[in-house]
Amino acid sequence: MIDKQPLLTVAIPTWNRAFFLEKTLKQLHQELGVCEPGSVEVIVSDNYSSDNTSEIVEQAKDTGLNLSYIRNEENIGSDANIAQCFNLATGQYVLILGDDDLLVDKSLPWLLERLRTEKYGVVCMRPYGFDNDFRQEYPGAGGSEKAFLDAGLFLAAIGSLMTLISSCVIHKSILSKLDARDFCGENLVQVHLVIRAALGSQENLFVNRYLIACKRNNSGGYDFSKVFVENLGRILDGYRDIGLTTKAIAAIETRLLIGYFPYYLFRQRLNKTGDIGVTYQRFLNRYRGRCCFYFWVAPILKLPRILAIMWGGAATIIGRVLNGDLQRGIMFTINKNG
Repeated sequence: MIDKQPLLTVAIPTWNRAFFLEKTLKQLHQELGVCEPGSVEVIVSDNYSSDNTSEIVEQAKDTGLNLSYIRNEENIGSDANIAQCFNLATGQYVLILGDDDLLVDKSLPWLLERLRTEKYGVVCMRPYGFDNDFRQEYPGAGGSEKAFLDAGLFLAAIGSLMTLISSCVIHKSILSKLDARDFCGENLVQVHLVIRAALGSQENLFVNRYLIACKRNNSGGYDFSKVFVENLGRILDGYRDIGLTTKAIAAIETRLLIGYFPYYLFRQRLNKTGDIGVTYQRFLNRYRGRCCFYFWVAPILKLPRILAIMWGGAATIIGRVLNGDLQRGIMFTINKNG
């Protein structure tokens, strides 16, 4: 007897973050408790952790969480571990969930119902950051859903969220012959998967509601401008010949310039990290001739530090409001001052 194919695979790449993984698995187990048995496959791909990750996985199994556990014999790198998660998934759809990210209450049954009733290439869910308690720091329910028939408009609408693994549910069935390992090496293997699935489908969905809780300021280990300016720009350009128009790429990058880059550049100037000259040159190489870059982003890099911090702080706030994150910003302020 052949088992029924799961509707969704939730695959979690992890490395030395047992503390966070434990919370992620606990919340996932709670969400699965109100879902149809067999509808969700769970995979944990352990990238040769030296902490007690394996013990946490076994404890989760002992509580009744049905999951497949893969432990790599060596650290194969973040990109390759994400690719492995995608390749091993047997579900029609795949959510590659960060080991420190959480599905908010009732989000999983909602997602499964959405996937049963419609066929999307990508379902993108809006995330929010939390510091301590994802429930207390929840920005609130509400928000719209919008289905896009034009993949370029969809990718422009989600902007930087195409780079966040936990935000995007990918229709694997339309990428069945793809080996995700072919896209490793740029720290953005997930972007290739999102773009290809979006371009390969007639319809994609952006859920402008907070369904994913992401541990704030808990990632790193890469050169921000190298990955998100040089590498991402090269990836976008690579899809011009298979359906991603110049206009769509410009719209995606404008959204990044306004609502995404200012915060990270503000932090770079505030914390005195990285080489500002190198960062500026990478931005200039990619965005030369773009008014939005010269007016909105370049001052954070070129002004004296105090003025740059002031400009960057203001640009971050305005950009996030324009990006639809006013509600999240208010809740962040309340939690910080509460």
